[in-house]
Amino acid sequence: MTKYKIFYKFLFIFFLTFFICNAEELTKKEDHIVLGKYNAPIKIKVFSSFTCPHCASFHNQVVPKIKKKYVETGKVQIIFIDFPLDKVAFNASKLLHCLAKKKQITFLDSIYENQNQWASGSDLAEINNNLKEIVDDLGINAEKFDQCLNDENISDKILSGRIEAHKKYSINSTPTIIINEKKLEGSVSFKNIEKNIEKII
Repeated sequence: MTKYKIFYKFLFIFFLTFFICNAEELTKKEDHIVLGKYNAPIKIKVFSSFTCPHCASFHNQVVPKIKKKYVETGKVQIIFIDFPLDKVAFNASKLLHCLAKKKQITFLDSIYENQNQWASGSDLAEINNNLKEIVDDLGINAEKFDQCLNDENISDKILSGRIEAHKKYSINSTPTIIINEKKLEGSVSFKNIEKNIEKII
């Protein structure tokens, strides 16, 4: 084999490996709900549980500030990852993964904005009925609702992600914020997050 053939063979293998790795990375990214550019220099992962009041407060009050100052300027990408802490949150997570990609952020906003209403049912059946009303407008009817809650692939995906996140980041409460793969220490206030972002920028 000539040195040219060896070179081109090496080049082919290099680009093939590059393509496969990037395809895998793209697939991983598409599993999550994101705000901001994929090439943003700062990645903020938000691990939260849909029944967690602190998560609702963070999503409703802090996320809009991060979005305005850093996401819209291309400096930050926020990656939302559900980390259910109870059965109710687990069911809500299943519905999230059942929705079309373009409707997931709407669901996320609605779930946190109306947490006090839908999560305050007296039992799981009543709470599920509350969830049905939220997702009905997003294209999940009663029949599909039950299919989503009983989908083992979705359930396994959520639970596997939860186990992996706990191992990797030692998550034991929500919301947990990871900035460029470093766990945020202290308050999850905008001021503390802003301070950590500015250190990187």
